[in-house]
Amino acid sequence: MAGRRRFSLGVIILAAGRSSRMGQPKMLLPWGKTTVLGHLLALWSRLGAHQVAVVCASADAAIAAELNRLRFSNQNRITNPDPGRGMFSSVQCAARWRGWHPGLTHWAIVLGDQPHLQPVTLATLLDSAAQRPGKICQPARRGRPRHPVLLPKAAFKMLARCKDETLKEFLRAMAADLELVELNDPGLDLDIDQPADYQQARRWFFGR
Repeated sequence: MAGRRRFSLGVIILAAGRSSRMGQPKMLLPWGKTTVLGHLLALWSRLGAHQVAVVCASADAAIAAELNRLRFSNQNRITNPDPGRGMFSSVQCAARWRGWHPGLTHWAIVLGDQPHLQPVTLATLLDSAAQRPGKICQPARRGRPRHPVLLPKAAFKMLARCKDETLKEFLRAMAADLELVELNDPGLDLDIDQPADYQQARRWFFGR
């Protein structure tokens, strides 16, 4: 769309988690003809991302092997040396990374447990961000904030050096610059944390 031309999108896919409640790596679960990770990479490419980077744990050979299988560039892999500190440590690793293309204007923080979100939902979120270029845009369902979060460059730079302990804390502190985008996608209410969640997400996305 016309508004989409006003910004250049970078995407951060968080893949350094341990998936302890799932019992196996969420990113490596089958999704269609590929894996959750493969699906997310292809999805955001189709949505027009100018650069996609994946944050990985330094010793995660399985994720590295999957990225190799997907022919994902080594240059767009970000290493989190201490993922045990939680998701926000991966977010800040990405914000501090020096490999981003200089022309990017916005970044999407993409969780690995939402492959079931409909492309039209994400496209609508992107269009909302394009129309509000200075705002952090966060999807909402029935007024409750959800993911993925889109940040303009100024907020992304602040994220790199902030002292908050979680992304939620950071967003709360940035409330004046945050815009909730109400979207009617039931998938926003579901995170894939356990096997039953995975099966539910597959039914929603594939219709079976």
